[in-house]
Amino acid sequence: MYDDLEISSKLKDLATLYEITKELASATDLSDCLQKIMQILSTMKSMENGTVTIINPITGKLEIEVAHGLSEESRLRGKYTIGEGITGRVVATGDPIIVPQIAKEPLFLNKTGARADALDRQRSFLCVPIKHRETVIGALSIDRFYEGGLTEQANIDLQFLTVLSGLIAESAVRIQKVNREKETLYTENLKLKRELSEKNRINDIIGNSSRMQDVYEMIHRVVDSSATVLLRGESGTGKTLVAKALHYNGKRKEKPFVVVNCSALPETLLESELFGHEKGAFTGATDRKIGRFEQAEGGTLFLDEIGEISNSVQVKLLHVVQERNFQRLGSTNLINCDVRLVAATNRDLEKAVSDHKFREDLYYRLNVFPVYMPPLRERRTDILLLAEFFLEKFSKENNKNIKRISTSAIDLLVQYHWPGNVRELQNCMERAVLICDEDTIKSIHLPPSLQISDAKEGEHPLSLSLAVENFERELIIEGLKKNNGNQTKTAQYLNTSLRIINYKIHQYKIDPKLYRI
Repeated sequence: MYDDLEISSKLKDLATLYEITKELASATDLSDCLQKIMQILSTMKSMENGTVTIINPITGKLEIEVAHGLSEESRLRGKYTIGEGITGRVVATGDPIIVPQIAKEPLFLNKTGARADALDRQRSFLCVPIKHRETVIGALSIDRFYEGGLTEQANIDLQFLTVLSGLIAESAVRIQKVNREKETLYTENLKLKRELSEKNRINDIIGNSSRMQDVYEMIHRVVDSSATVLLRGESGTGKTLVAKALHYNGKRKEKPFVVVNCSALPETLLESELFGHEKGAFTGATDRKIGRFEQAEGGTLFLDEIGEISNSVQVKLLHVVQERNFQRLGSTNLINCDVRLVAATNRDLEKAVSDHKFREDLYYRLNVFPVYMPPLRERRTDILLLAEFFLEKFSKENNKNIKRISTSAIDLLVQYHWPGNVRELQNCMERAVLICDEDTIKSIHLPPSLQISDAKEGEHPLSLSLAVENFERELIIEGLKKNNGNQTKTAQYLNTSLRIINYKIHQYKIDPKLYRI
């Protein structure tokens, strides 16, 4: 029969295990779950400094996974080899250990530095192995103060911790298995996304950045729809390419794709260009003219710079968008039209609406499906991809055999802020190809604006000394690349002394190790 103390202790143990199993049953994060368990042990069982130590499969060392009451710094200090100290011995032997008084135990290493207080001299230390089947994967330890020294309660606590360590082992294996499965699913999901991304790549649009992946997704969502699309973004970001992609990848691809640059024509000519006119409609109208809406019948009409059109044209355009019919200038006959409308602007249309420069009703009619084109400075991972694309394109066009872009030139391209976006990069690479007579685009072939892109406002243009430094740095990097990072051979290759090469490498903060294969 159990005495009252044992009954009370077992009831407390059952209550504690109940709270712990609730945590373990719903746990998905091992560290978070173990932290909560150590808190329960501290609150319900007066077991302090609860620590779970796990074998790191990579290093083979014991490392503290969670430690209740310890700082992060103390936790990181708690690393043991198997067999070292009490915890290491428990893992090595698979047997639990009770230390009656921590301060008197020479095997107690106190690597965490958490038990320096004088009160620790009265504490006992209990440590049990964490086993999965017959394999020890770690250890569970606690501090406990027993008034009057070790009693039978210590053995009861040891049995309790042994049961708990088994529960922890099973849950740890389960959570790790679930996490591995999640990781596998996540990896497969990323792989599928990459495959879909390649499958759904839009011809002539270059870019693998996350911002461009969002654009591709938006295009594919609306490509087969007849909804009006409004392309937003700075000049040179590729809005025309997206408009073409919407047409040539959609169900209207066999029909015409018609482009109107609304900012290039005055108001009277723009109306005639869009809607056409009858003979004699105005002075100079000697023949009937078919407008762009009629030319685009069944296909797509792309209205570039839509924010520049006058109020009278806005009124007529609103009518076409709403009613799907229009009149030629000088005619009273309504002409029905089936046209997919794509508009583009680099203006802030919301501000134009609030300033009464753009009709609010037309804005809402056009803004059915907005697509935002990111500026090049927000998709820097695409800069090199675009630069290499333009390099190959213009090399073929100019019958040149330019194979690559040098490291220093790449640095300048990536660091530049590209106010003109992709269009500016295209022009930059065309210029570089035209003036390059070697097989490599170097920084000296890039426009001066890129070489002073980081200069503060008001500074002078690129100085002669800075240009010489850039050229020297590039020559040294090229030499290191060709000589596998060997500085002596690089000095010979550049027909200079090793002392000068070493000085220049230090001056320009070049790391030769980066160029060793």
